[in-house]
Amino acid sequence: MDTSRITSFVSGLWDAEIVPQLVEYIRIPNKSPMFDAQWREHGYMDQAVTLMETWARGKLSAFEGATLEVVRLEGRTPLIYIDVPAQGVQGKGTDETVVLYGHLDKQPEMTGWAEDLGPWTPVIKGDKLYGRGGADDGYAIFGSLAALLALRDQGVPHARCVILIEACEESGSYDLPYYVDHLADRIGNPALVVCLDSGCGNYDQLWLTTSLRGMTGGNLTVQVLEEGVHSGDASGVVPSSFRILRDILGRLEDPKTGTILPRELYVDIPPQRVEQARRSAEVLGTAVYDKFPFVEGMKPVTDDLSELVLNRTWRPQLAVTGIGGMPPLDSAGNVLRPKTAVKLSLRVPPTLSGAEAGRFLKQLLEKDPPYGAKVTFDLEKDGSGWNAPALSPWLEDAVAQASQHYFGAPAAYMGEGGSIPFMGMLGEKFPQAQFLITGVLGPHSNAHGPNEFLHIPTGKRVSMVVADVVARHFQEASKA
Repeated sequence: MDTSRITSFVSGLWDAEIVPQLVEYIRIPNKSPMFDAQWREHGYMDQAVTLMETWARGKLSAFEGATLEVVRLEGRTPLIYIDVPAQGVQGKGTDETVVLYGHLDKQPEMTGWAEDLGPWTPVIKGDKLYGRGGADDGYAIFGSLAALLALRDQGVPHARCVILIEACEESGSYDLPYYVDHLADRIGNPALVVCLDSGCGNYDQLWLTTSLRGMTGGNLTVQVLEEGVHSGDASGVVPSSFRILRDILGRLEDPKTGTILPRELYVDIPPQRVEQARRSAEVLGTAVYDKFPFVEGMKPVTDDLSELVLNRTWRPQLAVTGIGGMPPLDSAGNVLRPKTAVKLSLRVPPTLSGAEAGRFLKQLLEKDPPYGAKVTFDLEKDGSGWNAPALSPWLEDAVAQASQHYFGAPAAYMGEGGSIPFMGMLGEKFPQAQFLITGVLGPHSNAHGPNEFLHIPTGKRVSMVVADVVARHFQEASKA
């Protein structure tokens, strides 16, 4: 395989077709169902599916016997299913399957975008494409097919490849198990799983994700009155719903340090992951934290870089992502409000059961309400995390070589703080599979927040790596 030809082919395809497709994709406000209850009526999800389906169908003629289907189970978000049979040779290795995964649904708008940017306004500045969803994770279907097309360009053989693009990931992938079960016979037993929905510590080398945290959370509401009353009349008599909420959250999180208090939400961190965190901290230095847009004078929770890596990858952490029951500042009268509600997002360790964490959280928050207040916690999500199995020698070697070929630097390994529910699901169903989890969400790319961007050169290089690894997989499978 000619790596320089892989580089030229993939880079040319990105420039000529993939970037323009992503520009049009960013324009579509296809928010995940959790953030758009009327997603069916609005039709944006179908628009995104059609855009990707149309482009992909135009490329499948390059592969003998390849098919594409938009699968639609009743009442669920759609899923794009692409099946590319083994190409280039018959016999050994052709009965194995590689699964390539991504998603097309998006996070909501979020505030704080720069004046010339916006979530649905694609803007190219230098080597960055700004807008919601390009990096998380619209590029996945294009990058996956670019990799396979690059192999086809040279006649390099590869095993059967199945591409799955879901439309519910940002809502916790609650539709995906139904599709995996529905398509189980067609998917088969994957030997290698490639996921392009993860992050990278920098844009200088290939980063493999070794673990993903799980997530649980929902809406916590504290109600003290049937309606608001004059604060001068009620304060000191009626307990504040906000104060009670703070007290309840104190059961979960130390308000001074942010440390999650219940030991039930912790696991023992494997020594290998501790060592990888140490090495990642050495590689990244202060980039572990200075990638974030801190206000002047702000500092991270600790100066120990290894501890920061472990905090964001293996320890439980809480974020309050929304608030209800409070009027905006310019219309906040002197009223003791009847209730306060917050949306909680609790990241949990990779090997902790998300379902068990969710049940524990609900019991912790609702028990013994202060003053007899009405306290409810409506659990919305409880996805488990994932801890990667040990890499086979061939995959570790393939990754090392691919990183040198296309990035010019060694590969690096680190856990990610976010969640990809599909990985935990596949890890349970296919414990013998190998996993290549990587992505383009690097410093300042700001997925889910304002000014999200896709670093185009990294998107290209990741596509090249996938081509290289898929080809290497076939070589190894053919030896078995």
